[in-house]
Amino acid sequence: MPPFFLLADPALIAARARASGHDLTIAECTPEEAGAVFATALPVVPLSVRFSDTPGIPDKRNARGIIEAIDRAVELTRSGHSAAVVTNPIAKKPLYDAGFAYPGHTEYLGHLAERAGGAAVQPVMMIAGPGLRTVPVTIHVPLADVPRLLSSEAIVQTAQIVHAAMQRDFGVAAPRLAISGLNPHAGEDGALGGEDQSIIVPAIERLAAAGIAVRGPLPADTMFHAEARARYDAAICMYHDQALIPAKMLGFDKAVNVTLGLPFIRTSPDHGTAFDIAGKGVARPDSLIAALKLAAEMAAKRATAT
Repeated sequence: MPPFFLLADPALIAARARASGHDLTIAECTPEEAGAVFATALPVVPLSVRFSDTPGIPDKRNARGIIEAIDRAVELTRSGHSAAVVTNPIAKKPLYDAGFAYPGHTEYLGHLAERAGGAAVQPVMMIAGPGLRTVPVTIHVPLADVPRLLSSEAIVQTAQIVHAAMQRDFGVAAPRLAISGLNPHAGEDGALGGEDQSIIVPAIERLAAAGIAVRGPLPADTMFHAEARARYDAAICMYHDQALIPAKMLGFDKAVNVTLGLPFIRTSPDHGTAFDIAGKGVARPDSLIAALKLAAEMAAKRATAT
C-alpha cells in the first residue's frame, strides 16, 4: 500500500474505528509529518470543521467540511505536499441542499484547477478497471439533455484528453480508442436517430486525421464483450450510464474513478456512499485500495516522464 494521509476530522475517524471494532492508532499531524508517521499510525491532517456523524444519515451541516477537504487536497497536491488526490464518495444531495453549485466531484475539481491555473480545464471522467476503461462524454446530466449537449467538438476534446492520458499515465504508447454510438445499433445509418451520423462520425474522422487510432461509432450493446474489448484500450461513450454500467459490472470492487484533463492526479472508488450499510462494518475497501494504488502508479509514471 502506498503511504497516504487523511484530510479529516480526527475525532470522527477515531469514533468510527472504535464502533467498527478496529484497534487503530491515529496520529494527528501536518502534511510534512505524515510520511514519517505512516509506518506506525494512520496520519490524519485535521480539518478546521468538526463533523456530525450518524452512520447512514447524510447531514448538510457537514457540507462545509467536505468542501474544505476537497479544496485542501487539491491545494496540497498542487504545492507538492502529496503526489495525488484520492477522494472518497460524496453524497451530492446534502451538498446541493447546502448550496453546492456543481454536479459532482469531477466538475468541482475542474473549477478548482481553473481557479488555480487561470486556464480553461476540461475534466474527463474515466472508470478504469482490470478489464475495461470507459469514459463518458457527457457526465452528470439528465438523459433527456444528452442529445442537445453532445457535439463533435466535445467528443474530439474528450478523446484527445484520453489519448494523452493513456500515454502519460497508463504507459500505453499507441492507444486504441473505441467510440460508441448514441442510439440503438449506432443509429442504423440514420434510421434510428441522426446524431451518430451528424455528430459522432465527423468527430471520428477528425480524430483519425489527427493520427489517433479510433474505431466507431460502435453499437453500445456489442462493444463490451471480451473479444470486442481486446480491440481497444479505452472506450469513449456518449453518456454516463452507457460508460459506467459495463465498467462497474466487470470490476465493481476493482474499478477506479479517474479524473483526466487536470493538472494533478485524482482517483476515487467507483462506487457511491452506500448509506444502507454505513456503520455496519461490512463495507469492502477494495475499490479505495485500488484507487490509492492507481494514484501511486500514475504519479510514478509522471515522475519518470519528467
